[in-house]
Amino acid sequence: MSIRSEKTRHLMPTSDLRKRLRIAGHALSAVVQIGNKGVGEAVLKQVSGALAAHELVKVKVNSECPLSRFEVAEQLAGIPGASLAQIMGGAILVYRRDPKKSRYEKAK
Repeated sequence: MSIRSEKTRHLMPTSDLRKRLRIAGHALSAVVQIGNKGVGEAVLKQVSGALAAHELVKVKVNSECPLSRFEVAEQLAGIPGASLAQIMGGAILVYRRDPKKSRYEKAK
């Protein structure tokens, strides 16, 4: 069993799903931007609402954010049902499976 690094500990395990999410996320525009106030309750609520609407959301961490992108990712990983697919530069891909019909996962 390998120990995950500090930078990747909140990412979902490597899988075909994660690969599909990363490919789909490449073309997405950031729906939520995090600025100088960091991650607050309002930002978490906004990301959660965006996940309900889109299932896969790109979040942009601006340079004036007081938190590192990994600290932001840790807070986003705390959203119920959310998983982190990728942390790339200042962008974070957040995924939460749509309970009715997922675009990325086959029905169980």
